[in-house]
This record gives sequence, structure tokens and C-alpha cells, in this order.
Amino acid sequence: MGGKRQKQRNQRKQGRQGKRYERRTRWGAAGLVAVVAAVAFWPYTLLVLGACLLGAGGWWLWRRDRRARAADREFREADRRARARATVAALDVLSWREFEEHVAWLCRRDGCGQVEVTGRAGDLGADVTALLPDGRRVVVQCKQYRADRSVGSADMQRFLGTVYQHHRADLAVFVTTARAFTKPALELATQQRVLAIHRDYLGLWNSGTPLLDLIPVNGAGQGRRERRADG
Repeated sequence: MGGKRQKQRNQRKQGRQGKRYERRTRWGAAGLVAVVAAVAFWPYTLLVLGACLLGAGGWWLWRRDRRARAADREFREADRRARARATVAALDVLSWREFEEHVAWLCRRDGCGQVEVTGRAGDLGADVTALLPDGRRVVVQCKQYRADRSVGSADMQRFLGTVYQHHRADLAVFVTTARAFTKPALELATQQRVLAIHRDYLGLWNSGTPLLDLIPVNGAGQGRRERRADG
């Protein structure tokens, strides 16, 4: 009985060894064919290897360029925000008339036509008027307030009393150097489709952000937290 089991074990062992030998033989044959093919067709082999190397190098350069571009975008965004915070402070020293002229210049920079500074006694809230590139009429109210002030709902109500019915505005803009709008003023502006540009958004506009790009963030913020106080 024991001899029979030993015989079976030997047979299984021999079977495993035979399978391993067959696998080695197949791999050896495949390797030999590959070597022969590489020697026989060496120009094409070099071309394939060169293409692989070029592909790997191109992928590495693409990844490196992508990371560099991402880092550059982050740097530019940080620099743009820093310049915005710095340049808006320069507007505080302008006269009210110079401030209106500067807002008119920002409209021209963003592609507006027929830009006029109309701010004067009896202007009924229209300090600057212009036409957007698509033909819509823009009416801007400019308030050069101290940086620690807020724009209240009374100012917003006076602007709303004339901007649509009298001035026929398609886009109403209230821009100020004040740090924020009070909560009632901002709610009123949002409800009545007035683009409320406080000090932080003025900084972005002043540093290159187009006017129309500020519309999606209208009513979304009240200036930087460290400068904001309850309205």
C-alpha cells in the first residue's frame, strides 16, 4: 500500500516538473524568436525603441509643463489679488469727479462704447452711462465713500428710483469704495438686478477682471471678513 502511494507521489512530482519544463521551453523559444527577430529586423527594432523613448519623454515633458502651468496660474491669481488690494487704495485719493472718470475708463477698457461721464447736480443717479459690446445700456452710480463706511439701503433706493424708469438701463451698476453694502441694501440690489460692487469687487474690476465677470458673484459677499462689520 505504501509503495503505491509513493509511486503516485512520484508521478505527480514528475508531472509538475514536466509542466515547468514545458513552460521554460515555450518562454525560451519565445525569447529566441524575439532575439532572432530583433537581429533580423534591427532597423525596425530601433525605430520601435526610439518611438517608445520619445513617447515616454513626451509624456514626462507634458506632465512637467502641466504642473508648471498650474503653478503659474496660482501665482498669477495670487498676484492679481494682491494688486487688486493695493490698487483700490489708490482710488481713495481721487476726487469724486476723478473717480467717475476712472470708472468710465474701466468701462472703456472692457469694450463698452459711447461712454459718458454724466455725474453732476441733477443727474438722477446716472454718473456714468455706456453701451455694452452687445448693445445693452449700462448706467453706473459712483459713490466714493471712506473705506470704513457701508452703503445703506437709502442710497440704493434713490438709485433704483431712476435707473430703470428714467434712464432705461439694461444693466444697473452701483460701485463704491466703501467696504460693503448693508444687508438691506445688498438684498434690495439683488432683488432688483443691480450689480453691487463694493471695495473688494472694485479691486478686482480695477485690476483687470471684466465688468460682466462680476455679475455671477453679485450678492455673494460683503468684502473681506477682517474689514467687514455688521451693517
